[in-house]
Amino acid sequence: MAATSYPLIPYGWADFRAIRLEGRLYVDKTRFIRPLENERFTFLIRPRRFGKSCWLSLLENYYDRKWADEFEQVFGGTDIGRNPTENRHSFVVLRFDFSVVNDEPKTLEQEFDYYCTMEIREALERHPALFPDKAIQRILAAPSVQTRLNGLFRYASEHGIRLYMLVDEYDNFANTILARHGARVYRALTHGGGFYRNFFAAVKGGAGQSGGGLERLFITGVSPITLDDVTSGFNIGKNVSLLPEFNAVLGFTEAEVRGLLDTYRNVGALDLDPEAALDVMRDWYDGYRFAKGAGETVYNTDMVLYFLDSVLPNKPMPDDLIDVNVRIDYGKLRHLLTVSRQMGDSGRAEDTTRGGETAGSVRLNGNFDVLRQVIGEGQAHADIQSSFPLERLDQRDNFLSLLHYFGLLSIRDSTAGRMRLHIPNQTVRRLLYGHLRDAYDDVGVLSVDMHAFAGLLRRMALDGEWRPVLDFLRDAIAAQTSIRDYLDGEKIIQGFLAAYLGVSRHFLLRTEVELNKGFADISLEPLVAQFPELRHGYLIELKYIKRGDEASDAIVQAVVEGAEQQLGRYLADERLQRLYPSVRFTGLTVVFHGWEMVLCDMTPE
Repeated sequence: MAATSYPLIPYGWADFRAIRLEGRLYVDKTRFIRPLENERFTFLIRPRRFGKSCWLSLLENYYDRKWADEFEQVFGGTDIGRNPTENRHSFVVLRFDFSVVNDEPKTLEQEFDYYCTMEIREALERHPALFPDKAIQRILAAPSVQTRLNGLFRYASEHGIRLYMLVDEYDNFANTILARHGARVYRALTHGGGFYRNFFAAVKGGAGQSGGGLERLFITGVSPITLDDVTSGFNIGKNVSLLPEFNAVLGFTEAEVRGLLDTYRNVGALDLDPEAALDVMRDWYDGYRFAKGAGETVYNTDMVLYFLDSVLPNKPMPDDLIDVNVRIDYGKLRHLLTVSRQMGDSGRAEDTTRGGETAGSVRLNGNFDVLRQVIGEGQAHADIQSSFPLERLDQRDNFLSLLHYFGLLSIRDSTAGRMRLHIPNQTVRRLLYGHLRDAYDDVGVLSVDMHAFAGLLRRMALDGEWRPVLDFLRDAIAAQTSIRDYLDGEKIIQGFLAAYLGVSRHFLLRTEVELNKGFADISLEPLVAQFPELRHGYLIELKYIKRGDEASDAIVQAVVEGAEQQLGRYLADERLQRLYPSVRFTGLTVVFHGWEMVLCDMTPE
């Protein structure tokens, strides 16, 4: 089949106009323009790789006067194309993307000033009838970005020009500064007389005053921290991130994903059975609910496009279900999530002390304890905060809220307003496992030869050789005593085991999976959709004896007998037999006495 016989996948594309003019795949989200017009100044937080930049490109093409003549070409056939609003193509749009600004502290202010000035100039020159050369020169002659914006807003107000500002990745370089150079450099940027704070002071002035010149504003990012710091709270507009009516403004609903699969199947471009493909995508890409009252979850946009781009036309399922770009993006957040480092202005660690440790060294902070608890439990309860400053990130609800905004936790349900958050899918679960392993390795708590360990896991999947894997972990714990301080409960140990067993790309790893009216601690289900030759799966029952309690042979044996009874019931579950008719599942009992693995054995058949 010719490549042009079906809509090509715009994987990695963020230019809405180019997507539409080239006839590439587009899932229509234009219906969200109407409710958005009810708010003048709007703030939307979504995780990375969810389509924020493409959405801003859509808004730019819909509202900017420059593109009025192309409306039918770009928006024809869409929801808003059939029924546009009165505001269509009635603004001069200022669009900023702060992800392109170099984050080196020494040159950041100069780079920021140059970039913003370039974008302001481009927007004004795009509308020569509204901004003659003398006006442009006068606006740009001001000595700073703040004063240039003030001049622009004043001119627009005096001449009846409607301005719409779009700010994409508003927190990108600020987050990078925080991760790479520490809190002091970040605070200099966002507090007091910092140039970034001054930028938002100008924006607030233009939007918040009667006749201020800035009629509409839309800001996106991945967390509310920076905006709270630079504006003392987003008090000039509305944070719509947690509103149910905007839950699916970005991301794909299951109906939309099913429609894509059926479409490509019907034109002969997809060999995979749509239902089988949807089962895999549901496990790996679905599960995001951003608002308490939202009735459905959404799939990650990038992950769905990555999958489709990999299997079209008529290709098998990709060996790696996680897009490497997703791994890289979340890797940038690792220090913010799990590791504390005291940094000086030079970017070098300072020689101060805190809590008996050298503050210049890398160490695990209090939020890491929350993270490992989340990984062990698979869920957490929190009141999601709409904004909070960096200084309050160490408060549990704020940190859990941050994980939610990053897409690492999602709303499952709520009780009396308090949310129950859970890990949304296998992709995020494996990213969190990676954070846990990397954090242990960063501080020398547990350093493991992951290449050798991955080889053992491969043999476990292909040949049924499970004992070398558990022996490897037992020996690593015994040899590196620092890890013992972190293995302090059954759920924590369960999360630890899952984090390392989750390295294998041959298994679908689940925790607390319901089987035959019980819950198996860890399930390793072979990914037969990708690797049909796999014949081995595992159910692991973890038993924990407190370090201070007796662990005699008789007590351990009694614990093992109880575990084997549970595993026998789980192994008889009809779902396993139905889904994996050609797979042999083995039950494994693992007993810990405190941090020590005292037994691992197979359930007799």
